[in-house]
Amino acid sequence: MPKMKTHKGAKSRFKVSPTGKIRRRQQGLNHFLGKKPSKQKRRLTGTAVVDKSDAKRIRRMLGQ
Repeated sequence: MPKMKTHKGAKSRFKVSPTGKIRRRQQGLNHFLGKKPSKQKRRLTGTAVVDKSDAKRIRRMLGQ
């Protein structure tokens, strides 16, 4: 049986924290930024935790 390959798209989008939670980037900061207030753009910086229902699928893509 061959090794399971890592999904490269998932590898670039998600990171596993030391406690095992999966982190992701906040959505809404790529384009149409001129119409969004600065307060909203500041709030969208940083990371968020992936929902529990998606975590299992993402772990499988990351090869864990």
